[in-house]
Amino acid sequence: NAELSASYVYRSMAGFFDRDDVALHGFRNFFKKAAEEETEHAQEFIDYVNKRGGRVSLKPIGAPKAEWVTPLEALEDALALEKEVNGKLLAMHEIAAEAKDAQMTDFIEGHFLKEQVDAIKDLADMITNVKRVG
Repeated sequence: NAELSASYVYRSMAGFFDRDDVALHGFRNFFKKAAEEETEHAQEFIDYVNKRGGRVSLKPIGAPKAEWVTPLEALEDALALEKEVNGKLLAMHEIAAEAKDAQMTDFIEGHFLKEQVDAIKDLADMITNVKRVG
């Protein structure tokens, strides 16, 4: 559910930046793309669970935040979200490793961990640049 929750937050951010009283279309495009990527990640997990004979159980997702004072605030929220998702992936990886489930550890490593590190770095760089320009 972490990936779907992240997608939901990013869709809210994209919608916020697309509003006529905000109109920051570069941020809208960035967060819309992030939402689509998170949805793809969720689908990869669903497909993987089904491939291994498991059952997918989706839980309710609470409403995400809908307003940000500045683009910097949204980027900082996105960075915290990516770190949270990364932590959940690492926890799943640890559980799989303890269970000696090499397929699951390989799946997580091969599909998600590098992307998470890259996303965290990209967001941190964007935050630095936004702070630099004021």
